[in-house]
Amino acid sequence: MTDPGVPVVPLDSAESTVSTKRIVVLAGSAFVVLAAEPLFLLVDTAVVGHLGRVQLAALGAAGTIMTLLAIIGSSLEYGTTGRAARYFGAGRRDAAVNEGVQASWLAATIGLAAVLIGEAVAGPLTQLVAGGAGPVAEAAESWLRIAILGLPGVLLVLAGNGWLRGVQDTRTPVRIVVLANVLSMIASPLLVYPAGLGLRGSAIANVGAQWLAAVLCVLALRRESAAPAPKWQVMRKQLVVSRDLVIRAAAFQLAYLTAASVAGRMGAAQLGAHQVGLQLWEFIALLLDSFAIAAQSLVGAALGGGNVDAARATAWRVSRYGLVAGVVFAAVMAAGWYVIPALFSSDAAVRHQSHVLWPWLVAMMPVAGVVFALDGVLLGAGDNAFIRTITVVGAVLGYVPLSLLALRLHWGIGGVWAGLAAFILIRFIGMMWRTGSGRWLIVGEQV
Repeated sequence: MTDPGVPVVPLDSAESTVSTKRIVVLAGSAFVVLAAEPLFLLVDTAVVGHLGRVQLAALGAAGTIMTLLAIIGSSLEYGTTGRAARYFGAGRRDAAVNEGVQASWLAATIGLAAVLIGEAVAGPLTQLVAGGAGPVAEAAESWLRIAILGLPGVLLVLAGNGWLRGVQDTRTPVRIVVLANVLSMIASPLLVYPAGLGLRGSAIANVGAQWLAAVLCVLALRRESAAPAPKWQVMRKQLVVSRDLVIRAAAFQLAYLTAASVAGRMGAAQLGAHQVGLQLWEFIALLLDSFAIAAQSLVGAALGGGNVDAARATAWRVSRYGLVAGVVFAAVMAAGWYVIPALFSSDAAVRHQSHVLWPWLVAMMPVAGVVFALDGVLLGAGDNAFIRTITVVGAVLGYVPLSLLALRLHWGIGGVWAGLAAFILIRFIGMMWRTGSGRWLIVGEQV
């Protein structure tokens, strides 16, 4: 692979127009990559949703657990991007690519361990999330036991995305992720319906996409002529960097798992609606995250090259872009409040519960656009400790307690989504303060 993407860092304010173009190019590439998998998940949710309320609720429960089991994947991805971007900004592409090699070794090792753990706890976890033994828990377990087999592939893809973004390769991730997910979008409905596999067909389609993309990511590393040998010293540093990001990811998943468990105890209709809303939220959140990924790559490269002014200017520019994108998505979701839920379920009760959570989904979008953009800024700067802390505070003081109160005080699914809104608001306040303080502007190849 020879395409280095876009040049690294503008050196003076006169090049601000070039910087804007660079943000748009990187964000556009990230947008396609980020959209591909959640778009597949939306298609998958719609396919499964028409099997019935139980199957849709089961997919929601099992999908939450899969995300929990893959918790270190996002840490590998974002940690690798930040480290690779700083090396790339300092003119050391070979060191940046080596970050990808070592992250891939970690991904394969951790992924295999996650498969073993996941298979061992699949039954109890699905019952916990689904609200006890029953048809939903049974269906969720059957999906999960198949889907777990794709976990090493998931982590390898995340590690691959990490180093490719770090070296500002705007093409390879698009080719890999789009190909794998388009094939899965075709396979899922065929396996679910004509092949008669039902919910299990959805899981098989997931696993196939994940392993295909993983193989393509490994081939991309081989084309770089990178030394394939594992280097424990580098992996140890990656694990240290990932430590705070793992805690951050754990706070996310604790909050999401709590919310899904609460929704499951409210009823199958509420859990089904929560699955629809959450998939839409995650789809849009990942699209908004495209600005965060552009910021992470550019801020990391700027600080690696010693350009503080470029890093600061990029931070505020991407936050403005994130705000505009959030407003646009909010308008689209507000206009589709009646039509969109019907695309995912023919069950009247599920659609009604979706309408209950819809105002919260719409209201969060503009603020979330800024939050996700600043997330990328601070991740690119390696300010992982602060990101960890503000995420834990948002989960512990916002999302989790409001979700539990929603069950105890009978607020319904709207109360669960009020918790998610509080989570976003707390992070917004903290990140705006941190970015304005400038404490994250530390130059050098690594923090």
